[in-house]
Amino acid sequence: MSAVDLGLPFLGSEIGMLLRRRRNQLILAALIAIPVVIGVAVKLTTRNAGGAGLIGDITDNGIFVAFTALVVVLPVFLPVAVSVVVGESVAGEANLGTLRYLLAVPVGRTRLVLTKLVAVAVWCLVITTVVAVAGLLIGLLLFPAGDVTLLSGTRISLLAGIGRLLAVVGYAALMMLALSAIGLFISTLTEVPIAAMAATLTVAVTMQVLIAVPQLHAIRPWLISNSYLAFADLLRDPVGYAAIERGVLLSLGYLVVFGSLAWARFTTKDISS
Repeated sequence: MSAVDLGLPFLGSEIGMLLRRRRNQLILAALIAIPVVIGVAVKLTTRNAGGAGLIGDITDNGIFVAFTALVVVLPVFLPVAVSVVVGESVAGEANLGTLRYLLAVPVGRTRLVLTKLVAVAVWCLVITTVVAVAGLLIGLLLFPAGDVTLLSGTRISLLAGIGRLLAVVGYAALMMLALSAIGLFISTLTEVPIAAMAATLTVAVTMQVLIAVPQLHAIRPWLISNSYLAFADLLRDPVGYAAIERGVLLSLGYLVVFGSLAWARFTTKDISS
């Protein structure tokens, strides 16, 4: 089967357009700035090595700038970055009147939905990776490197620590992909991209609020935001996989359910613009 049959040129064009858009490049720049600010702030304000929590870990080993930055960006900043992109994935095309053109190329509706979802998946991986890479680079520049002391007190090599960082990046990207599936479904419901962006971000914020309400503890296991920081178990020895596995399965469930809803909605949508 050729690349044309698989729609790879269309996918490549979609990803390229996504990464070339000036607004998205500014989002990436802002995300890169966060670990840099964290690293510089800790360097300027921490006079002695050591301290409590992740701040103390940063002064011991620069790789923890990357871990700390991911903790900071995952609840709010990454959902914002995802909402802005996925909100206009379909609604933006409808608003510009290009959906009919795309479907006449021909690009089938199923292929179009899958292409949009894969492009957003790439975006999720990009935004988590740039935060981790920026944090790792600024951390190793400003703080000591070498063996990494995990949260459980066990020491592992720097290379093994980077391996765990890659696992954290993958986990965080999957969390954002689950949110993207919700956003893609919302994007098929409207032709106003701003409305889709706002609605997706509202869902993300609402889930954060719900997990903070003690009386609603029964629904917490079903909210992906409740599993955002489960990657902390990757920083222990032995690794505790239970919470991570729940987060992965929940994210895949969101992806299947809302991805299917997006497909069902879009394949029956009246493209009149």
